[in-house]
Amino acid sequence: METNGSPRQAAGEENSSHDDHQSDVRHRRRVAAVSSPALSAARLTLPGVMDAEGRVDESRLRMHIFKNGGVSPSERGLAWRFLFGMYPCSSTALERPLLQEQLVVRYQVMKRKWQQFLPSAVRMYLNGTDAELVAAVRYFDQRQAQVQEQAGDLSEEVRERLTFLELQAQILFERDTFDMGELREAIRIIDKDVPRTNRDLSYYQDEGSGNLLVLRDILITYAAFHSEVSYAQGMNDLCSRFLEVLDSEVDTFWSFSCYMEKFSKDFRADGLHRKIELEAALLKELDPQLYVHLVTDSMESFTFCHRWLLLGFQREFEHSDALRLFEILSCDHLELISQQVDRARYQERLAQKYSTENSSESELQAINTDFTFELFICAAILLDNRESLLRCRDDVQLIQFASSLQGTLDLNSTLKKAEHHFYNYCKRCAWDYMNGRCQVHKSKEEDFLYQLRSLFVLK
Repeated sequence: METNGSPRQAAGEENSSHDDHQSDVRHRRRVAAVSSPALSAARLTLPGVMDAEGRVDESRLRMHIFKNGGVSPSERGLAWRFLFGMYPCSSTALERPLLQEQLVVRYQVMKRKWQQFLPSAVRMYLNGTDAELVAAVRYFDQRQAQVQEQAGDLSEEVRERLTFLELQAQILFERDTFDMGELREAIRIIDKDVPRTNRDLSYYQDEGSGNLLVLRDILITYAAFHSEVSYAQGMNDLCSRFLEVLDSEVDTFWSFSCYMEKFSKDFRADGLHRKIELEAALLKELDPQLYVHLVTDSMESFTFCHRWLLLGFQREFEHSDALRLFEILSCDHLELISQQVDRARYQERLAQKYSTENSSESELQAINTDFTFELFICAAILLDNRESLLRCRDDVQLIQFASSLQGTLDLNSTLKKAEHHFYNYCKRCAWDYMNGRCQVHKSKEEDFLYQLRSLFVLK
Protein backbone atom coordinates (compact mmCIF):
# COMPACT_ATOMS: atom_id res chain seq x y z
CA MET A 1 0.00 0.00 0.00
CA GLU A 2 1.39 3.36 -0.97
CA THR A 3 1.54 5.83 1.84
CA ASN A 4 0.42 8.67 -0.44
CA GLY A 5 -2.89 6.88 -0.93
CA SER A 6 -3.98 7.28 2.68
CA PRO A 7 -7.46 7.72 4.12
CA ARG A 8 -6.79 11.40 4.58
CA GLN A 9 -6.11 12.00 0.87
CA ALA A 10 -9.72 12.56 -0.11
CA ALA A 11 -10.60 14.67 2.90
CA GLY A 12 -11.16 17.79 0.86
CA GLU A 13 -13.53 16.02 -1.51
CA GLU A 14 -15.41 14.35 1.33
CA ASN A 15 -15.79 17.59 3.29
CA SER A 16 -16.93 19.55 0.25
CA SER A 17 -19.63 17.01 -0.51
CA HIS A 18 -20.80 16.89 3.11
CA ASP A 19 -22.76 20.15 2.88
CA ASP A 20 -24.73 18.83 -0.09
CA HIS A 21 -25.41 15.59 1.77
CA GLN A 22 -26.63 17.45 4.84
CA SER A 23 -28.95 19.52 2.66
CA ASP A 24 -30.37 16.34 1.15
CA VAL A 25 -30.88 14.89 4.63
CA ARG A 26 -32.78 17.96 5.79
CA HIS A 27 -35.20 17.57 2.87
CA ARG A 28 -35.58 13.84 3.56
CA ARG A 29 -36.99 14.03 7.08
CA ARG A 30 -39.37 11.11 6.82
CA VAL A 31 -39.74 7.62 8.17
CA ALA A 32 -37.44 5.09 6.51
CA ALA A 33 -38.79 2.86 3.79
CA VAL A 34 -39.38 -0.80 4.52
CA SER A 35 -37.10 -1.70 1.62
CA SER A 36 -35.15 -0.03 -1.19
CA PRO A 37 -35.67 -2.30 -4.23
CA ALA A 38 -34.43 0.29 -6.72
CA LEU A 39 -30.91 0.10 -5.27
CA SER A 40 -30.65 -3.63 -5.95
CA ALA A 41 -29.93 -2.96 -9.62
CA ALA A 42 -28.03 0.31 -9.13
CA ARG A 43 -24.39 0.63 -10.12
CA LEU A 44 -21.36 1.77 -8.16
CA THR A 45 -19.32 4.33 -10.09
CA LEU A 46 -16.13 3.68 -8.14
CA PRO A 47 -13.38 2.97 -10.71
CA GLY A 48 -12.73 -0.72 -11.33
CA VAL A 49 -15.01 -1.89 -8.53
CA MET A 50 -18.07 -3.20 -10.42
CA ASP A 51 -18.02 -5.22 -13.64
CA ALA A 52 -20.49 -5.04 -16.53
CA GLU A 53 -22.85 -7.58 -14.96
CA GLY A 54 -22.88 -5.84 -11.60
CA ARG A 55 -20.46 -8.01 -9.63
CA VAL A 56 -18.25 -6.18 -7.15
CA ASP A 57 -14.53 -6.75 -6.69
CA GLU A 58 -14.51 -6.86 -2.90
CA SER A 59 -10.79 -6.27 -2.45
CA ARG A 60 -10.90 -3.22 -4.72
CA LEU A 61 -13.93 -1.85 -2.89
CA ARG A 62 -12.16 -2.17 0.45
CA MET A 63 -8.95 -0.71 -0.93
CA HIS A 64 -10.80 2.23 -2.46
CA ILE A 65 -12.53 3.00 0.83
CA PHE A 66 -9.28 2.90 2.76
CA LYS A 67 -7.10 4.81 0.32
CA ASN A 68 -9.70 7.48 -0.43
CA GLY A 69 -10.96 8.00 3.08
CA GLY A 70 -14.39 6.52 2.43
CA VAL A 71 -16.87 6.90 -0.41
CA SER A 72 -18.96 9.90 -1.35
CA PRO A 73 -22.23 10.27 0.59
CA SER A 74 -24.20 9.78 -2.62
CA GLU A 75 -22.79 6.24 -3.04
CA ARG A 76 -22.41 5.33 0.62
CA GLY A 77 -25.75 3.56 0.93
CA LEU A 78 -25.10 1.19 -2.00
CA ALA A 79 -21.45 0.68 -1.05
CA TRP A 80 -22.41 -0.31 2.51
CA ARG A 81 -24.82 -2.96 1.23
CA PHE A 82 -21.81 -4.69 -0.34
CA LEU A 83 -19.24 -3.75 2.30
CA PHE A 84 -21.24 -5.24 5.17
CA GLY A 85 -22.44 -8.28 3.26
CA MET A 86 -26.15 -7.70 2.70
CA TYR A 87 -25.50 -8.12 -1.02
CA PRO A 88 -22.92 -10.79 -1.90
CA CYS A 89 -20.19 -9.16 -3.96
CA SER A 90 -20.47 -12.09 -6.39
CA SER A 91 -24.16 -11.34 -7.11
CA THR A 92 -25.18 -9.75 -10.42
CA ALA A 93 -27.55 -6.87 -11.07
CA LEU A 94 -30.11 -9.40 -12.34
CA GLU A 95 -29.89 -11.57 -9.23
CA ARG A 96 -30.10 -8.85 -6.60
CA PRO A 97 -33.77 -7.81 -7.10
CA LEU A 98 -34.80 -11.42 -6.39
CA LEU A 99 -32.46 -11.52 -3.41
CA GLN A 100 -33.99 -8.26 -2.17
CA GLU A 101 -37.49 -9.75 -2.30
CA GLN A 102 -36.30 -12.78 -0.35
CA LEU A 103 -34.68 -10.63 2.34
CA VAL A 104 -37.81 -8.49 2.69
CA VAL A 105 -40.08 -11.50 3.14
CA ARG A 106 -37.73 -13.21 5.60
CA TYR A 107 -37.48 -10.12 7.74
CA GLN A 108 -41.25 -9.66 7.75
CA VAL A 109 -41.76 -13.29 8.80
CA MET A 110 -39.20 -12.92 11.60
CA LYS A 111 -40.72 -9.67 12.82
CA ARG A 112 -44.24 -11.07 12.74
CA LYS A 113 -43.17 -14.15 14.69
CA TRP A 114 -41.93 -12.26 17.76
CA GLN A 115 -44.88 -9.88 17.56
CA GLN A 116 -47.28 -12.85 17.70
CA PHE A 117 -45.27 -14.34 20.57
CA LEU A 118 -45.34 -11.09 22.59
CA PRO A 119 -48.26 -9.01 21.26
CA SER A 120 -48.02 -6.67 24.25
CA ALA A 121 -44.55 -5.57 23.05
CA VAL A 122 -45.61 -4.61 19.53
CA ARG A 123 -46.21 -1.03 20.59
CA MET A 124 -43.73 0.90 22.67
CA TYR A 125 -44.98 1.93 26.08
CA LEU A 126 -45.29 5.72 26.39
CA ASN A 127 -45.83 7.62 29.61
CA GLY A 128 -46.95 10.73 27.73
CA THR A 129 -44.20 13.01 29.03
CA ASP A 130 -42.04 12.76 25.89
CA ALA A 131 -43.89 14.77 23.24
CA GLU A 132 -41.33 13.96 20.55
CA LEU A 133 -41.73 10.25 21.14
CA VAL A 134 -45.52 10.53 21.02
CA ALA A 135 -45.20 12.27 17.65
CA ALA A 136 -42.72 9.61 16.53
CA VAL A 137 -45.29 6.88 17.14
CA ARG A 138 -47.85 8.81 15.08
CA TYR A 139 -45.44 9.19 12.15
CA PHE A 140 -44.50 5.51 12.37
CA ASP A 141 -48.17 4.45 12.34
CA GLN A 142 -48.76 6.59 9.26
CA ARG A 143 -45.94 4.79 7.48
CA GLN A 144 -47.39 1.42 8.46
CA ALA A 145 -50.76 2.42 6.97
CA GLN A 146 -49.05 3.47 3.73
CA VAL A 147 -47.21 0.15 3.53
CA GLN A 148 -50.44 -1.79 3.88
CA GLU A 149 -52.08 0.33 1.22
CA GLN A 150 -49.21 -0.27 -1.20
CA ALA A 151 -49.39 -4.00 -0.57
CA GLY A 152 -52.92 -3.99 -1.93
CA ASP A 153 -51.71 -2.60 -5.25
CA LEU A 154 -49.39 -5.53 -6.06
CA SER A 155 -50.01 -7.56 -9.21
CA GLU A 156 -51.21 -11.14 -9.01
CA GLU A 157 -47.84 -12.41 -10.25
CA VAL A 158 -45.95 -10.58 -7.53
CA ARG A 159 -48.42 -11.76 -4.91
CA GLU A 160 -47.89 -15.38 -5.89
CA ARG A 161 -44.12 -15.01 -5.82
CA LEU A 162 -44.18 -13.35 -2.40
CA THR A 163 -46.54 -16.03 -1.07
CA PHE A 164 -44.08 -18.72 -2.13
CA LEU A 165 -41.17 -16.83 -0.53
CA GLU A 166 -43.17 -16.40 2.66
CA LEU A 167 -43.85 -20.14 2.84
CA GLN A 168 -40.12 -20.79 2.48
CA ALA A 169 -39.34 -18.29 5.23
CA GLN A 170 -41.92 -19.80 7.58
CA ILE A 171 -40.32 -23.21 7.13
CA LEU A 172 -36.85 -21.71 7.64
CA PHE A 173 -37.75 -20.08 10.97
CA GLU A 174 -40.27 -22.67 12.14
CA ARG A 175 -37.92 -24.19 14.71
CA ASP A 176 -36.79 -20.88 16.18
CA THR A 177 -38.11 -20.52 19.71
CA PHE A 178 -38.02 -17.64 22.16
CA ASP A 179 -37.39 -17.47 25.89
CA MET A 180 -40.14 -15.13 27.09
CA GLY A 181 -38.18 -13.86 30.09
CA GLU A 182 -35.03 -13.12 28.10
CA LEU A 183 -36.91 -11.46 25.25
CA ARG A 184 -38.97 -9.32 27.64
CA GLU A 185 -35.77 -8.17 29.34
CA ALA A 186 -34.14 -7.34 26.00
CA ILE A 187 -37.19 -5.31 24.95
CA ARG A 188 -37.19 -3.50 28.30
CA ILE A 189 -33.59 -2.36 27.76
CA ILE A 190 -34.23 -1.50 24.10
CA ASP A 191 -37.20 0.66 25.12
CA LYS A 192 -34.91 2.55 27.50
CA ASP A 193 -32.07 2.96 25.00
CA VAL A 194 -33.93 3.85 21.79
CA PRO A 195 -35.23 7.20 23.14
CA ARG A 196 -31.64 7.97 24.16
CA THR A 197 -30.40 7.63 20.58
CA ASN A 198 -28.98 10.93 19.35
CA ARG A 199 -32.13 12.81 18.34
CA ASP A 200 -30.11 15.89 17.40
CA LEU A 201 -29.26 14.17 14.11
CA SER A 202 -31.23 15.51 11.15
CA TYR A 203 -32.35 11.97 10.43
CA TYR A 204 -34.49 11.94 13.58
CA GLN A 205 -35.92 15.43 13.21
CA ASP A 206 -39.59 16.21 12.51
CA GLU A 207 -41.29 13.32 10.70
CA GLY A 208 -37.98 11.46 10.85
CA SER A 209 -38.58 10.93 14.56
CA GLY A 210 -40.63 7.93 13.47
CA ASN A 211 -37.30 6.27 12.64
CA LEU A 212 -36.84 5.70 16.37
CA LEU A 213 -39.67 3.16 16.16
CA VAL A 214 -38.11 1.60 13.06
CA LEU A 215 -34.86 1.28 15.01
CA ARG A 216 -36.76 -0.36 17.87
CA ASP A 217 -38.31 -3.02 15.62
CA ILE A 218 -34.93 -3.83 14.05
CA LEU A 219 -33.24 -4.24 17.42
CA ILE A 220 -36.03 -6.42 18.85
CA THR A 221 -36.05 -8.65 15.77
CA TYR A 222 -32.29 -9.04 16.00
CA ALA A 223 -32.42 -9.85 19.73
CA ALA A 224 -35.25 -12.37 19.24
CA PHE A 225 -33.40 -14.37 16.58
CA HIS A 226 -29.90 -14.04 18.05
CA SER A 227 -30.46 -15.19 21.61
CA GLU A 228 -26.76 -15.88 22.11
CA VAL A 229 -26.18 -12.14 21.66
CA SER A 230 -29.63 -10.68 22.39
CA TYR A 231 -29.28 -6.95 23.05
CA ALA A 232 -26.58 -4.98 24.84
CA GLN A 233 -26.38 -1.28 25.55
CA GLY A 234 -24.72 0.59 22.72
CA MET A 235 -26.23 -1.49 19.94
CA ASN A 236 -28.85 1.22 19.40
CA ASP A 237 -26.16 3.77 18.51
CA LEU A 238 -24.42 1.29 16.25
CA CYS A 239 -27.58 0.22 14.46
CA SER A 240 -28.63 3.86 14.14
CA ARG A 241 -25.62 4.41 11.88
CA PHE A 242 -26.82 1.75 9.49
CA LEU A 243 -30.39 3.06 9.51
CA GLU A 244 -29.30 6.62 8.78
CA VAL A 245 -27.10 5.60 5.85
CA LEU A 246 -29.29 2.85 4.34
CA ASP A 247 -32.64 4.52 5.11
CA SER A 248 -34.40 1.16 4.90
CA GLU A 249 -35.72 -1.08 7.68
CA VAL A 250 -35.04 -4.39 5.95
CA ASP A 251 -31.65 -3.41 4.55
CA THR A 252 -30.56 -2.06 7.92
CA PHE A 253 -31.53 -5.29 9.68
CA TRP A 254 -29.56 -7.53 7.35
CA SER A 255 -26.50 -5.25 7.12
CA PHE A 256 -26.45 -4.81 10.90
CA SER A 257 -26.82 -8.59 11.34
CA CYS A 258 -23.88 -9.24 8.99
CA TYR A 259 -21.76 -6.74 10.91
CA MET A 260 -22.67 -8.33 14.23
CA GLU A 261 -21.63 -11.78 12.99
CA LYS A 262 -18.07 -10.51 13.24
CA PHE A 263 -18.28 -8.00 16.08
CA SER A 264 -20.96 -9.29 18.46
CA LYS A 265 -18.19 -10.59 20.72
CA ASP A 266 -17.19 -6.98 21.40
CA PHE A 267 -20.46 -6.54 23.29
CA ARG A 268 -19.60 -9.40 25.65
CA ALA A 269 -17.35 -8.92 28.65
CA ASP A 270 -14.66 -11.30 27.39
CA GLY A 271 -14.51 -9.71 23.94
CA LEU A 272 -14.26 -6.21 25.32
CA HIS A 273 -11.62 -7.28 27.84
CA ARG A 274 -9.57 -8.79 25.02
CA LYS A 275 -9.74 -5.60 22.95
CA ILE A 276 -8.68 -3.45 25.90
CA GLU A 277 -5.80 -5.85 26.60
CA LEU A 278 -4.62 -5.44 23.01
CA GLU A 279 -4.80 -1.66 23.26
CA ALA A 280 -2.69 -1.77 26.40
CA ALA A 281 -0.17 -4.08 24.71
CA LEU A 282 0.06 -1.76 21.70
CA LEU A 283 0.58 1.31 23.87
CA LYS A 284 3.33 -0.56 25.70
CA GLU A 285 5.07 -0.98 22.34
CA LEU A 286 4.60 2.63 21.28
CA ASP A 287 5.07 4.54 24.55
CA PRO A 288 6.27 2.46 27.53
CA GLN A 289 6.24 5.45 29.89
CA LEU A 290 2.60 6.32 29.21
CA TYR A 291 1.69 2.62 29.46
CA VAL A 292 3.34 2.33 32.89
CA HIS A 293 1.44 5.42 34.07
CA LEU A 294 -1.92 4.04 32.95
CA VAL A 295 -1.45 0.61 34.53
CA THR A 296 -0.98 1.87 38.06
CA ASP A 297 -3.21 0.30 40.69
CA SER A 298 -5.90 2.93 40.20
CA MET A 299 -5.88 2.83 36.38
CA GLU A 300 -5.22 -0.76 35.36
CA SER A 301 -8.01 -1.59 32.94
CA PHE A 302 -8.01 1.05 30.18
CA THR A 303 -11.80 1.02 30.52
CA PHE A 304 -11.97 4.71 29.65
CA CYS A 305 -11.32 3.56 26.05
CA HIS A 306 -14.34 1.28 26.23
CA ARG A 307 -16.82 3.41 24.28
CA TRP A 308 -14.23 4.45 21.69
CA LEU A 309 -13.51 0.87 20.68
CA LEU A 310 -17.05 -0.45 21.10
CA LEU A 311 -18.74 2.16 18.92
CA GLY A 312 -15.89 3.03 16.58
CA PHE A 313 -15.25 6.53 18.01
CA GLN A 314 -18.80 7.57 17.18
CA ARG A 315 -18.92 10.57 19.51
CA GLU A 316 -15.30 11.71 19.41
CA PHE A 317 -15.49 13.12 15.87
CA GLU A 318 -17.94 15.35 14.02
CA HIS A 319 -20.84 13.19 12.80
CA SER A 320 -19.96 13.00 9.10
CA ASP A 321 -16.34 12.24 9.99
CA ALA A 322 -17.46 9.53 12.41
CA LEU A 323 -19.35 7.86 9.55
CA ARG A 324 -16.25 8.03 7.36
CA LEU A 325 -14.08 6.55 10.08
CA PHE A 326 -16.56 3.72 10.66
CA GLU A 327 -16.41 3.02 6.94
CA ILE A 328 -12.60 3.03 6.92
CA LEU A 329 -12.33 0.75 9.94
CA SER A 330 -14.98 -1.62 8.56
CA CYS A 331 -13.19 -2.09 5.23
CA ASP A 332 -10.56 -4.19 7.07
CA HIS A 333 -7.98 -3.28 4.43
CA LEU A 334 -4.95 -3.45 6.71
CA GLU A 335 -6.33 -6.52 8.47
CA LEU A 336 -6.65 -8.32 5.12
CA ILE A 337 -3.05 -7.43 4.34
CA SER A 338 -2.06 -8.71 7.77
CA GLN A 339 -3.63 -12.04 6.89
CA GLN A 340 -1.41 -12.22 3.82
CA VAL A 341 1.61 -11.50 5.99
CA ASP A 342 0.47 -14.19 8.43
CA ARG A 343 0.38 -16.70 5.57
CA ALA A 344 3.90 -15.62 4.65
CA ARG A 345 4.97 -16.31 8.23
CA TYR A 346 3.40 -19.77 8.04
CA GLN A 347 5.23 -20.54 4.79
CA GLU A 348 8.48 -19.38 6.39
CA ARG A 349 7.89 -21.67 9.37
CA LEU A 350 7.33 -24.63 7.07
CA ALA A 351 10.46 -23.80 5.10
CA GLN A 352 12.48 -23.57 8.31
CA LYS A 353 11.02 -26.79 9.70
CA TYR A 354 12.08 -28.84 6.70
CA SER A 355 15.36 -27.06 6.07
CA THR A 356 18.41 -29.31 6.41
CA GLU A 357 20.75 -26.34 6.61
CA ASN A 358 19.08 -24.74 9.63
CA SER A 359 17.59 -27.04 12.24
CA SER A 360 16.60 -24.34 14.74
CA GLU A 361 12.93 -24.50 15.66
CA SER A 362 12.67 -21.18 17.48
CA GLU A 363 9.46 -19.28 16.97
CA LEU A 364 9.62 -16.50 14.41
CA GLN A 365 8.81 -12.99 15.52
CA ALA A 366 6.74 -10.73 13.29
CA ILE A 367 3.92 -8.25 13.53
CA ASN A 368 1.01 -8.92 15.86
CA THR A 369 -1.91 -9.32 13.46
CA ASP A 370 -4.36 -8.77 16.32
CA PHE A 371 -3.32 -5.11 16.31
CA THR A 372 -6.11 -3.86 14.07
CA PHE A 373 -6.17 -0.34 12.67
CA GLU A 374 -8.79 0.83 15.17
CA LEU A 375 -6.27 0.12 17.93
CA PHE A 376 -3.78 2.41 16.19
CA ILE A 377 -6.50 5.08 15.94
CA CYS A 378 -7.03 4.76 19.69
CA ALA A 379 -3.28 4.86 20.31
CA ALA A 380 -2.94 7.98 18.16
CA ILE A 381 -5.55 9.74 20.30
CA LEU A 382 -3.82 8.67 23.50
CA LEU A 383 -0.38 9.75 22.32
CA ASP A 384 -1.71 13.04 20.99
CA ASN A 385 -3.07 13.75 24.47
CA ARG A 386 -0.08 12.30 26.30
CA GLU A 387 0.52 15.24 28.64
CA SER A 388 -3.13 15.40 29.72
CA LEU A 389 -3.13 11.66 30.43
CA LEU A 390 0.06 11.88 32.48
CA ARG A 391 -1.67 14.44 34.69
CA CYS A 392 -4.60 12.06 35.37
CA ARG A 393 -4.32 10.40 38.79
CA ASP A 394 -7.39 8.19 38.98
CA ASP A 395 -10.20 6.62 36.96
CA VAL A 396 -12.52 9.57 37.52
CA GLN A 397 -10.04 11.96 35.92
CA LEU A 398 -9.58 9.54 33.01
CA ILE A 399 -13.33 9.39 32.40
CA GLN A 400 -13.49 13.18 32.54
CA PHE A 401 -10.63 13.32 30.05
CA ALA A 402 -12.42 10.94 27.66
CA SER A 403 -15.66 12.94 27.93
CA SER A 404 -13.83 16.17 27.13
CA LEU A 405 -12.83 14.82 23.71
CA GLN A 406 -16.37 14.26 22.44
CA GLY A 407 -16.84 15.98 19.09
CA THR A 408 -13.46 17.73 19.26
CA LEU A 409 -11.08 15.44 17.36
CA ASP A 410 -9.90 16.07 13.80
CA LEU A 411 -10.26 12.93 11.70
CA ASN A 412 -7.69 13.69 9.01
CA SER A 413 -5.02 14.52 11.57
CA THR A 414 -5.84 11.41 13.62
CA LEU A 415 -5.70 9.16 10.55
CA LYS A 416 -2.32 10.59 9.58
CA LYS A 417 -0.91 9.96 13.04
CA ALA A 418 -2.43 6.46 13.25
CA GLU A 419 -0.84 5.56 9.91
CA HIS A 420 2.48 6.93 11.12
CA HIS A 421 2.37 4.73 14.23
CA PHE A 422 1.23 1.75 12.21
CA TYR A 423 4.04 1.95 9.66
CA ASN A 424 6.66 2.62 12.28
CA TYR A 425 5.47 -0.42 14.22
CA CYS A 426 5.58 -2.62 11.11
CA LYS A 427 8.96 -1.23 10.12
CA ARG A 428 10.45 -1.93 13.54
CA CYS A 429 9.07 -5.48 13.51
CA ALA A 430 10.52 -6.02 10.04
CA TRP A 431 13.96 -4.80 11.03
CA ASP A 432 13.90 -6.90 14.20
CA TYR A 433 12.95 -9.90 12.14
CA MET A 434 15.71 -9.24 9.63
CA ASN A 435 18.36 -8.89 12.32
CA GLY A 436 17.38 -12.01 14.22
CA ARG A 437 15.57 -14.42 11.92
CA CYS A 438 16.00 -13.93 8.18
CA GLN A 439 17.79 -16.68 6.28
CA VAL A 440 20.26 -15.17 3.87
CA HIS A 441 20.11 -18.10 1.44
CA LYS A 442 16.40 -17.69 0.67
CA SER A 443 15.30 -16.17 -2.61
CA LYS A 444 13.95 -12.63 -2.63
CA GLU A 445 10.44 -13.76 -3.50
CA GLU A 446 10.27 -16.25 -0.59
CA ASP A 447 11.78 -14.02 2.05
CA PHE A 448 9.28 -12.83 4.64
CA LEU A 449 10.91 -9.42 4.93
CA TYR A 450 10.57 -8.88 1.19
CA GLN A 451 6.87 -9.76 1.34
CA LEU A 452 6.35 -7.46 4.32
CA ARG A 453 8.12 -4.61 2.55
CA SER A 454 6.12 -5.14 -0.66
CA LEU A 455 2.82 -5.19 1.20
CA PHE A 456 3.38 -2.19 3.44
CA VAL A 457 5.85 -0.16 1.29
CA LEU A 458 8.12 0.53 4.23
CA LYS A 459 10.26 3.61 4.04
